[in-house]
Amino acid sequence: MDILIVILLALVQALTEFLPISSSGHLALAGFFFGWDYQGLVMDLAVHLGTLVAVVLYFRDDLLRIARELLAVRPGRPLNAEQRLGLGIGLATVPAALVGLSMSDDFAESLRHPLLIAATTGGFALLLWWADARRRGARDEYSVGIAGALFAGAMQALALVPGVSRSGITMTAALMMGLSRTAAARYSFLMSIPITALATAHGVKEVVTGESTVVGETFLAAAVLSGVFAFIVIHFFLRFVQAIGALPFVVYRLLFAAVVVALWFGR
Repeated sequence: MDILIVILLALVQALTEFLPISSSGHLALAGFFFGWDYQGLVMDLAVHLGTLVAVVLYFRDDLLRIARELLAVRPGRPLNAEQRLGLGIGLATVPAALVGLSMSDDFAESLRHPLLIAATTGGFALLLWWADARRRGARDEYSVGIAGALFAGAMQALALVPGVSRSGITMTAALMMGLSRTAAARYSFLMSIPITALATAHGVKEVVTGESTVVGETFLAAAVLSGVFAFIVIHFFLRFVQAIGALPFVVYRLLFAAVVVALWFGR
C-alpha cells in the first residue's frame, strides 16, 4: 500500500475520531474524494488502534484512578464517583458491542454508501446542534449515573452506521443529560476506549491470522501515525471545545454532506 495513502488515512482518522464529524464516514469516503479504492475495514481498525492508544495515554491518570477504585468495589457499599463512572462506561459499551458482533464485515461495508453517509452526517449534525443549543447545567462526567450511561451506550450503538459519528452522538447524549461541553467531550473520549479496543482486537486478529491483505508493517505504521496525530487533536479540542461549542462542527458536517451529494450526482 502506498505510504502516502497510509499517512492520509492516519491523518483523517486522527482529525475526525475525536471531533464530532464521523471518522468512519470520512475514512469510507477518502477514496471517493481522492480516487482510490476503499482500503477495507482492517485499515480502518489500524488507524483506530492509534487513536485508542492516544486516548489511553492522554487520560492515563484518570484511568488509573478509576481502575484503583473499581478494584475497591465491595457488595453493600455505595459506589463513589470514580466507581460509578467506570462501571457506567463498561455498561455503555454493551449495546454497541452486541450490535457490532451481530454485523458481518460485508454488511458493515455495505453501509459505506456515499449517499447514506451524507444523510447521517447531515441529520445527526442537526441533532448535535439541537442538544448543544438547549443544554442546561454544567455537570461533570463523574455525575453520570448507570441509567445515563446506558442511554449514552444505546446512542453510541447508532455510530456503527458511518456518518453518525461516535464522538458526535455520545457528546449529544452527554449534552442532553446536562453535562458541560468539556465534560461531554471527556465522557465521549472515555467511552471510546472499551468499544475501540474491541474493534481493533478484531483487526489485529485478522492481520495476525492472515485473513487480511493488509501486512503487519502497514497496519503498525498506520496505527503509530494515527496515534501521534490524535494525541495532538485531543489536547487542543479539550482546550477549546467549551468556548467554540458544536456549531462549527455542525456547519462543517452539513457542508460536507452537501458536497458528497453534489459529487455523487455530478459524476
